[in-house]
Amino acid sequence: MKITEVRVIVTAPERNYVVVKVLTDEGVHGVGDGTLNGSEPAVAEALRHASGLIVGLDPHRIEDIWHLLYHHAYWRRGPIQMAVISAIDMALWDIKGKVAGLPVYQLLGGKAREGCMVYGHADGGTYEQLLDSVRQHQHRGFKVIRVQHGGYGGPGTLRTQPPHRPGIPSTKIFEPAPYLIDTPRMFAYLRKHLGDDVELCHDVHEQLVPQQAADLARNLQDFRLFFLEDPVRPDHKESFKMIREASTTPLAMGELFVSRWDCLPLFVNQWIDYIRIKPQHVGGITEAKKIFTLAEPYQVYSASHGARDIGPIGQAASVHVGLTIPNFGVQEWVDFGETAKAVFPGGASYHDGYAVCLDAPGLGIDIDEAEAKKHAYRRAYMPLVRRADGTVHVY
Repeated sequence: MKITEVRVIVTAPERNYVVVKVLTDEGVHGVGDGTLNGSEPAVAEALRHASGLIVGLDPHRIEDIWHLLYHHAYWRRGPIQMAVISAIDMALWDIKGKVAGLPVYQLLGGKAREGCMVYGHADGGTYEQLLDSVRQHQHRGFKVIRVQHGGYGGPGTLRTQPPHRPGIPSTKIFEPAPYLIDTPRMFAYLRKHLGDDVELCHDVHEQLVPQQAADLARNLQDFRLFFLEDPVRPDHKESFKMIREASTTPLAMGELFVSRWDCLPLFVNQWIDYIRIKPQHVGGITEAKKIFTLAEPYQVYSASHGARDIGPIGQAASVHVGLTIPNFGVQEWVDFGETAKAVFPGGASYHDGYAVCLDAPGLGIDIDEAEAKKHAYRRAYMPLVRRADGTVHVY
């Protein structure tokens, strides 16, 4: 079997996605997702360039092709290169599963659990609205729920500035002091009305400096969080030492990580409890499984990123891996709309707090190219955040 084409498809059913379809001379094809939020055209062009290296190769040689794609550029890693590798790697596992007549999770060692516990997103402009959102998620069966008061930053978001020209996102103005005061109050309110039975987590979205994050983790300790996510920027890993020493609040990090080298310091120093990488941005199924294996002896659990920009194919890949690893923790979950489901038939599904995969060969998901063509790419950027004095702020 030989790879005959790597077809790059950029489509926007509800939002932008970058998908590859790897075709072979035996009529079997595989699909993978390389979406990188706000940088889709760059990934698509890099995929077209990289495809020249693998046409004519045996798609079953996944490890060999992974290292070829990783090392050929000389300048290694980075989000765009790793998204490229991830997309192709997923597609190769999809092909291998189809040829074997088995779901990908069977090729990874088989199920370690019947379903992957997931968490949903509850939000509200007031505490009362947030409480109502949490209860709606409980009614749907969610065992773990992420809570945000007024979105990221909550009352720390003072106002929104209109864009300086059409096509550019509006700018949110964030100040940490209101956020640091409000977040413990939010959890006190929720625990008062919900008790301790529901698991709650919260996303800081890297908006704090280490001292502020340590103070927040300490002030949240009595509210028994499932985890506090992304408390500081991902760049300086040693910042987690200060946060860890301040509190026993469980910590989660990693949705912006792109390799095992990002993860290792946090593992070996036991500075986090949950690692948030996902196959789509670290090098695909091949590398994600290795990273979770590295995490296991340090008792770090998975909590794979799964926001809407991790499309249906990436979501399916995460669930296949999550079903097989011994140190699975939780999977972030979103429901896709009917438009996206028409473009991407199949995939993972939700039932009573858990995600499961189709017992179909490969990833159990495909792309309908005719449907995909109906939804042209729309230029988009990540959100913009500034401080009240105009300084660009981390988001």
